[in-house]
Amino acid sequence: MLGIVIGVAAVIAMLAIGQGAQNMINSQIASLGTNLLMIFPGAFTSGGVRSEAGTASRLSEDDAVAIKAQCSAVMYSTPMARTSAQVKAGGQNWRTSIYGAYPNYIKVRDWDLEAGTCYTDADERGATKVCLLGQTVITNIFDAGANPVGQIIRIKNLPFTVIGTLISKGQNAGGQDQDDCIIAPYSTIQKKLLGATYAGNLLASAVSMDQVEEARQEVNQVLKDRRKGSQGDGFDYTIRTQTDISNAANQTAQTLSILLASIAMVSLLVGGIGIMNIMLVSVTERTREIGIRMAVGAKGRDVLLQFLVEALVLSFLGGILGMIGGAGASWVISKSQGWPISISAFSLLLGFGFSAATGIFFGWYPARKAASLNPIDALRYE
Repeated sequence: MLGIVIGVAAVIAMLAIGQGAQNMINSQIASLGTNLLMIFPGAFTSGGVRSEAGTASRLSEDDAVAIKAQCSAVMYSTPMARTSAQVKAGGQNWRTSIYGAYPNYIKVRDWDLEAGTCYTDADERGATKVCLLGQTVITNIFDAGANPVGQIIRIKNLPFTVIGTLISKGQNAGGQDQDDCIIAPYSTIQKKLLGATYAGNLLASAVSMDQVEEARQEVNQVLKDRRKGSQGDGFDYTIRTQTDISNAANQTAQTLSILLASIAMVSLLVGGIGIMNIMLVSVTERTREIGIRMAVGAKGRDVLLQFLVEALVLSFLGGILGMIGGAGASWVISKSQGWPISISAFSLLLGFGFSAATGIFFGWYPARKAASLNPIDALRYE
């Protein structure tokens, strides 16, 4: 029974860890934004030689405007400009990422403000030097308890007014700190910090999760139409969605869960073999008892049922104790290691079901052997 207890507990604990990791990945992917589509530039080709993806930066602000105007399945779209710079406030400084985007960027990213307000379309048109700060930046350039809203910070020695602060989003699926950033109007970053004309990439948000694929097809068609001879997604540009990222991450997490559960199943197998061995010894030791039962009228199926029930009782008790032990082990792992766990009804039923199946499978042979004993031979057994 101890083997069953350990096996079931291991299965439940491993599945809890695997499911917890999968849930954490999904929540991190969801933090990227609402029904997000990311359009990246393609590869530059010269003399038949293609360079790496992202070198042909030919996405523009006009592309983002066209996507919003012509794609019925797209709710928001924005061009993106990105750079990194040293940021100063008072006597503190911090190097961080600077993002330029339209005001609807925080809606695309499903990002709420903690304090202040977002910049407006008027700020975008006028290339106003205003910005929103992430929590990591605030922590590193302002004193604890200070209110950044209304303060002046310097980015590449240009003064920017802080008009709002963003709530914390934490790390994304790639481990990057999403709060270590500053967001400002796209035109401001392009004209006053980068001096660039092309967008680094584009972001769009589908109307609903069900329309993400439709939005992807519409965006692809719009961008192809705007580029004569374009081969579309995967060549001149690449369109990625949360579904792409989620499927890849979930497949990895599921593979890990299956691997962990498979390893834990070995313990159940060992426990089942232990039950079979104990039952075989029990049959041998109780041969005379079996002979007496059969001599007074017990049939083979009665003896078969007796030993099968004994095997099932062992496996059922082991399964129940294993469920309790697995839940406890998962809690201990979560508290001591800081790992996320998720114990589902499925994992509990799976562990218990396997323990029952183990009892039936490995208890059948000893029970069958007991039922097939000859009563006369059994009575004469010493």
